[in-house]
Order: sequence, then C-alpha cells, then structure tokens
Amino acid sequence: MLPKPPCQAEACALQNCLTSNTYNQGRCDEFVRELYRCCYGMYKQGRNAESTVCPMQSVVERWLQKHPDVN
Repeated sequence: MLPKPPCQAEACALQNCLTSNTYNQGRCDEFVRELYRCCYGMYKQGRNAESTVCPMQSVVERWLQKHPDVN
C-alpha cells in the first residue's frame, strides 16, 4: 500500500467543506489556511518535497505573503 501524499488529510477536509457549503470558499477559509500551512511546512522540510494536493511552492509562498495572519 502506497503512503498517502503529505497534506492529503487537509485537502480532503477542504474538499468536504466546499462540497457541504455549495463551493462557497468563504465558509471554508480555515480549511484553506490549514492546507497552505501544511504545504508550507512540507516545502520547508526539503527541496525535493512534493505532493499532488499542494500547489507549487511559489504559489504557497505568495499566498502566505498575502495572508500574513496565517503563519
């Protein structure tokens, strides 16, 4: 059995929230934050870090710069 990609639990929680709230992202902000926090932590651990559920590292870093209250 293959291990789950990093941050998959956070991505699934976000998807469940969006599905439950008719894709209204405003109701799922905390889940978005948790996913980006997880992805940032994954990228911070090493250059070869990757996950199919995370945006590219540059996207994560740019998002975090625009949302400084998340860190």
